[in-house]
Amino acid sequence: MLVVAILAAAWVAGCQTSTLGRRQFKLMSATEMSGMGVAAFAEISKQTPPSRDAGVNAMVSCVANAITGTLIGVNARTRWEVRVFADDTPNAFALPGGKIGVNTGLLQVARTQGQLAAVIGHEVAHVLEGHANERVSASFASQTALQLLSAVANASNPVHGQMIGLLGAGVQVGVLLPYGRQHEREADLIGLDLMAKAGFNPHESITLWHNMSRAGGARRSEFLSTHPSHGSRILELERRIPSVMLLYQGARASGRIPRCS
Repeated sequence: MLVVAILAAAWVAGCQTSTLGRRQFKLMSATEMSGMGVAAFAEISKQTPPSRDAGVNAMVSCVANAITGTLIGVNARTRWEVRVFADDTPNAFALPGGKIGVNTGLLQVARTQGQLAAVIGHEVAHVLEGHANERVSASFASQTALQLLSAVANASNPVHGQMIGLLGAGVQVGVLLPYGRQHEREADLIGLDLMAKAGFNPHESITLWHNMSRAGGARRSEFLSTHPSHGSRILELERRIPSVMLLYQGARASGRIPRCS
């Protein structure tokens, strides 16, 4: 009963609400999540060489900066680092702590600035919504209540080190441990908002997922492993695009016209 009571208290303490109104369970602070993200990014950077193509780096940075430049509030204070990795796998990721990684292989699928913006917007949305925090929190909630409490309360406790390892372990399974489909849906929809606010045509997201559906075989991306089916995700994006077009038109009217080709 004590364990149940402690877990119930932890649930109440960590209960928050996503932008789209979904209840979330997040125990970790923004500082702790940033530390995990920075550590994971450093490990990824050790294992994967950077791209030396100046044109590719400039284009990817241009798109990423356009997306992150629309953020407001506390998120606007994050200094984002963008790195292009020389890896043929069509993949991208964003991590807490302001880290964005894009594989060169993604550019064989995301062929325009707008299509790349759809991917980067999706990944940044994961960070903004605290999906990694939910994943870490859920993993620890499945352990004993005493381990959970000691990990949250005491940074010197060995269990706390295990928590940091959860994001680092993402290196071993691709880039990050898989998000759930609810997370992917939220990232799709919020990412669509982000790309529209940055001045990228939201319709490019539909073309991207058609391209992704045709990318198969050895080049199939980790990015797609736990995502909804292409048909269902395209349908949801198409439903949202009419309202998002107002954001896009407003961005263009205010001078947000990315030129990242």
